[in-house]
Amino acid sequence: MKLTTFGDDARIAFANLWDAATGFTAPTVRLGVTGLSRAGKTVFITALVHNLIHGGRLPMLEAMAKGRIARGYLEPQPDDGVPRFAYEEHVRTLVEDRMWPNSTRRISELRLTLEFESSRFMARNLGGGRLSIDIVDYPGEWLLDLPLLGKDYATWSREALALARLPNRSGLAAAFLGRLGAIDPHGAEDEATARELSVVFTDYLRACRADEHALSTLPPGRFLMPGDMEGTPALTFAPLDLDAALGAGLVAARPLAAMMERRYESYKDLVVRPFFRDHFARLDRQIVLVDALAALNAGPAAVADLETALADILDCYRPGRTSLLSSLVSRKIDRILFAATKADHLHHVSHDRLEAILRRLVKRAAERAAFAGAEVEVAAIAAVRATREAMVKHEGESLPAIIGTPLPGEAWDGEIFDGNGEIAMFPGDLPLDPEVALRGVKASIQAARPAGSSSDSDSGRSSGDGGSGGSDLKFLRFRPPRLEVTAEGLTLSLPHLRLDRALEFLIGDKLT
Repeated sequence: MKLTTFGDDARIAFANLWDAATGFTAPTVRLGVTGLSRAGKTVFITALVHNLIHGGRLPMLEAMAKGRIARGYLEPQPDDGVPRFAYEEHVRTLVEDRMWPNSTRRISELRLTLEFESSRFMARNLGGGRLSIDIVDYPGEWLLDLPLLGKDYATWSREALALARLPNRSGLAAAFLGRLGAIDPHGAEDEATARELSVVFTDYLRACRADEHALSTLPPGRFLMPGDMEGTPALTFAPLDLDAALGAGLVAARPLAAMMERRYESYKDLVVRPFFRDHFARLDRQIVLVDALAALNAGPAAVADLETALADILDCYRPGRTSLLSSLVSRKIDRILFAATKADHLHHVSHDRLEAILRRLVKRAAERAAFAGAEVEVAAIAAVRATREAMVKHEGESLPAIIGTPLPGEAWDGEIFDGNGEIAMFPGDLPLDPEVALRGVKASIQAARPAGSSSDSDSGRSSGDGGSGGSDLKFLRFRPPRLEVTAEGLTLSLPHLRLDRALEFLIGDKLT
């Protein structure tokens, strides 16, 4: 799929040449961090930086485990036109307030520099090594816009309406489809009609994204995250039923349709193409965060939609290896990590199963990337671990449980939590066979109140079946943990699950 024009390619090549020239003495890797809504992008970046700056417990990151990383520190980011990732604010929210920071709403960057001792004899004797990591944070919904560059308005309209009429979406799209049925694309241009259709179409997309549905394929992405473009004509359009209304014919001959087509093309020119050219095409490494548990909980339709979205996302990448010479004009992403987040919502016995489910979801996309020469890995992680594990007694039986503090206002079975007391739950087990999970056979969730604790309660919003098979995977949101303090009064870094494994895959080879 060709996403760029000749002019775009020239600008990308110039940007790559500039990056190479400025990074000649200090190597730089541009790490893209993305994921669909609520996958944990902000938390991942904050935890990554906090652990590398504060010498966190990262035994799987070889350079850290062997003591070769001397220090990590933040530097001014090189892109003056891109907002800085608000690292300090997010750390305060996590550590002091013990609340989760606001999710990603726009692109941002942060430069983290590591000083290290090389493991190679020649490099070690020439002096200490230094690696700058430019972390590029952007909403995953923006990735789903990239295929629009290869589609005209009529094609996009046809595909968008086909999705809206699917059984699992038609109810959510009822208001939009009802209003659309009364619209004549032959009609004259009308701003009020365009705005009304845009609003009801956006409401439909927003409903699809809600937790109970957890659908992922929702372009145009900026409709849900408009930022400073909210209310502009480039974001005031919607698909029209051109085929049903008029049959064959040119869009240009239909005044309202021509207006919508013009704005659709403006959306691509003003929003999608600059994002691809100025940011996406300059990435070296990529991590895609996936909230697979939310999709599993919402059912097989959400899982199938997530699989499609992940395939569409990877179709937009330029995977593969490049030589030193070719990288001066064209970058390719040579390592992609798909990470299933919120692994701390499950006992560790299910982590391998969660990885297997995600591996199955990205199978088609991963095979294509591997064929092009890129390395693709899958991991179940929690960038900030909000729970701990313990064995609890329930009806005379010992069960492996997770324990944490629900956020204030979270509720289950009629009880509303105040954000102070801990609760315990037996989360159940994911199926051994990923295909079972993808077919919608849900893992069971069981209440587990530790003996003698009046404040403990199950932390899963189950369907109340007491752990019988087929109950929904629904979880409370836990507060971030209270950081441990050593005997000397030193506050430790943010706890995690397999953040070090993710870092070793993404940057470990750059620290040798």
